[in-house]
Amino acid sequence: MSQTEPEITEGLVRELLQDQHPDLAGLPLGEVEGGWGNQMWRLGDTLAVRIQRMDTTPEPQLKERRWLPQLAPRLPLPIPVPVRTGTPCERFGKLWTVMTWVPGCPLDHGVIARPEHAADTLAAFLQALHVPAPGDAPGDDMGIGAHPRESTGGFEHFLGSIDTAAFDVDTAGARAVWQDAVATPGWAGPRMWVHGDLHPANVVIADGTLTGVVDFGALFAGDPAVDLAAAWVVLPAGMAEHFFFAYRAVDEATMRRARGLALLKSLFLMLMGQNGERGLPGGKPAWGPAGREALDRVLNHE
Repeated sequence: MSQTEPEITEGLVRELLQDQHPDLAGLPLGEVEGGWGNQMWRLGDTLAVRIQRMDTTPEPQLKERRWLPQLAPRLPLPIPVPVRTGTPCERFGKLWTVMTWVPGCPLDHGVIARPEHAADTLAAFLQALHVPAPGDAPGDDMGIGAHPRESTGGFEHFLGSIDTAAFDVDTAGARAVWQDAVATPGWAGPRMWVHGDLHPANVVIADGTLTGVVDFGALFAGDPAVDLAAAWVVLPAGMAEHFFFAYRAVDEATMRRARGLALLKSLFLMLMGQNGERGLPGGKPAWGPAGREALDRVLNHE
């Protein structure tokens, strides 16, 4: 955060609410741990304030405002839905949005205890989400869903940045999985709705299973393989096959791309965890173990 930007405090958030939505300003307010591009504040029992922090453009929140109200009614799990908009002002020059609160615990701070139920739930959610998107749906501006062959620079950066000895990474095995994904054909189907950033911090659990999905700032229309990577990144060991059976109709090339993208996400999580352990900005200590466990599942094809 630059020196010209105010620190996002409870006082600032309450002041913004008082100015633009005074009927909500008296509700209990508390910061939610986590977040990078946006900071979350719990507002009362059923709402949250999503306030732009490190995101350099307003596009992620604008996408959520436009598309989540349309997607939510046909999805089998709760997602955050915008209910009020906050506009930039002299006090705070970025976007903020009041959204519905998705109850539960983020998976990076919990454990899936009912793996088969969670695999079935995730498959049903992605089946419902992965439908052809309209022509004006957002594209993949961040490159999250690019074919692995276009993301080799990112793969090499992540692999070269983590302490492979400390994480006990099988680098040869990782490179073999990556090269297999690079060799696959690209997605030849229609542009499908894709969440784009499914990992343990962006799924919510309760009673040992998945109960919600959050953070749609990366939402785009494109290759569903980027979401199918969650079979290894989100679910416990041994659940990938169960997930793909429940999801149905995944061709071999898409599954291989998904496995490669799961590898990429695993390395990213490990790097973020390493940064957290070293006290670097944006680091997330809990993500290191999550990424390491996901890497094992990817390499073992579990």
